Amino acid sequence: MPLASAAPQDIASASVDEGLLFRGIHTVVFDVVGTLIEPVPSVARAYVYAGRRCGVELAEPEAARRFTVAWERQEAHDAAAQPAFATSRQRERSRWRHIVEEVFEQAAAAEDIFALLWEHFSRPESWQPIPVGCQLLDAARGAGCEVAVASNFDERLLPLARVLPPLVGIEQVFASSELGWRKPAAAFFRAVEARLGRQPYELLLVGDDPRLDLAAAQAAGWRAVEVGL
Repeated sequence: MPLASAAPQDIASASVDEGLLFRGIHTVVFDVVGTLIEPVPSVARAYVYAGRRCGVELAEPEAARRFTVAWERQEAHDAAAQPAFATSRQRERSRWRHIVEEVFEQAAAAEDIFALLWEHFSRPESWQPIPVGCQLLDAARGAGCEVAVASNFDERLLPLARVLPPLVGIEQVFASSELGWRKPAAAFFRAVEARLGRQPYELLLVGDDPRLDLAAAQAAGWRAVEVGL
């Protein structure tokens, strides 16, 4: 995913003293993919396997390259939309269909590959916990904070969160397809605030993407910490 720098004076590092990190915070909101969980096998390898099942061969490095290009193209599409970064279940499904079609260069089997991949990433066994994110989740709970997750995911996140560690037990689960907005839109953060009944200064976002998570949360008036530093 594309990265962008955020102001270091406004964004904390995960190595900061946890007592200071959570001071004055009511709810710690975690990003999901890249923060608490990651795909296994990798996205590129999953695409290669799905293509192979449908008779389409693609080298893993090329799959990774094409995925990045296709993902960025869909980000640009959403940024140019009116209003920017508005989304829905239909849009999220369309986004991933377009990405698969671009990765496989409009192959005749692209729709079948898309169906395989959509189902693949809905399964708990396709994901594994990220230890550093899980440590911060435990630390937030230990500090007495409420925890929630908010992600540029779709409705597949909701059933996953009921069975997939470390998401199990988190009652407040927000997916962009259900909120109607994707990060980095300010409306994404306003929607989370409304559902939590909290003000921006009471919220801390833990994420991995400098632009979509950290800079966007900061612009919305939240505090933010980058996982993994």
